[in-house]
Amino acid sequence: MTSIADPADATARYPTRFREGEARSRRLGRPLRVFGRIDDSGVDEALMDRIGRGFFETDELGGRLAQAIRMRAGEAGRVSREQLRTALADGIDAVEDPPPALVDFFAEVERVPDWVDWEQIDHGAAVFRRLGQNAADVLLQLALIGGYRFGGPTDLLVATGGLTGDMTRRRLAETQKWGDSLADPGALRPPGSGRPPGEGWRLTVHVRAMHALVNASFADQWDTDRWGLPINLSDQASTLGLFDGVLIIGCRALGVPIGAADSRALMHLWKYVGWLMGVHEDFLVDNEWERHRISYHVLLAQAPMSEAGPKLTQAIVDAQAQRAFPRWPAALLPLRRRFETERLLSMLTVFLGPESMREFGLPLRPPWAHLVIGALNTARYRVLARLPGGERRLRAWGERRGREVVESYFAGEAEALSQL
Repeated sequence: MTSIADPADATARYPTRFREGEARSRRLGRPLRVFGRIDDSGVDEALMDRIGRGFFETDELGGRLAQAIRMRAGEAGRVSREQLRTALADGIDAVEDPPPALVDFFAEVERVPDWVDWEQIDHGAAVFRRLGQNAADVLLQLALIGGYRFGGPTDLLVATGGLTGDMTRRRLAETQKWGDSLADPGALRPPGSGRPPGEGWRLTVHVRAMHALVNASFADQWDTDRWGLPINLSDQASTLGLFDGVLIIGCRALGVPIGAADSRALMHLWKYVGWLMGVHEDFLVDNEWERHRISYHVLLAQAPMSEAGPKLTQAIVDAQAQRAFPRWPAALLPLRRRFETERLLSMLTVFLGPESMREFGLPLRPPWAHLVIGALNTARYRVLARLPGGERRLRAWGERRGREVVESYFAGEAEALSQL
């Protein structure tokens, strides 16, 4: 069970969005209640209080690093971007005379918590890899777009220019690359004993530093009374739940069998990723059902959709027409891109439902994509995987599809995350 702070120990202070759309959230949360086996006999008010207060809490360690990066050149304690890049690539020991804020930050992220089980993480990475296209679909549609149904983080994305306009495809490519990197063997190992960090570790810590810089940049201009702090602990907990628990439920809905052992390993993988990202320990769990319970309460805490939601979602749909498919003849590229757009709309209609599609201003489509994917997954995971060499071929398929998705969004550009 998650350790939740006693609300009597603190003066409760919530942003105005807290529980503002609770009736709508209960309606949208019905599938989560059913498939997440959530007891709806009553709301855990202690947990709701923790979530409400979390809107005004941020990653303090990352915040100190961001303040040091934003210092003027020559100021004592300033962290240069070159120092940060060196530490990300080779570890803090590779930085000559590192400033205190950089030392403190990397001392924490290079530390491996006692609860980390590398065997479980490797197992979770293997499960994640074999999910292949299914993981990419669920993380885009249920995790990313599904999260756009609520105000707050969406408005920040619009304010920062993330996932809107001409940058949409590029931002999606970076997100897909980060997710795909977590499935590689040893990708989450921190630096140590002359060994450079794994790419998944490096990209995850990069994202944490980037979030801290966004927080520092927007703290003075953000409507904190309305939304809480820009990138806060409760929104981080919400995002983690979309990446672990919703990933599992969504892939099962697509016909992929995920048993208890695989579920536990996936959850443990994302628990460590969440810890690296600065998610508070109150919201770190490796039990799927406890995650669903927390996620449902986070859902109840949300505000209704803001005008940012349709902007972000429609930009993602439009970005399908910009993807590159180098193995396809140029004359057939428009057909492939149209197929990807229609496939996305078909899947969103089922995953999100007519109400959300109308709110997003998206056209409804028949559920043909789910039917086709469900049939393919049944054959792939329940028949072919049980044949000699089936698991090996399944992992190879997952790796190939993961790479193809990343490449299609980068469209020939350098595969790297945005500069800090």
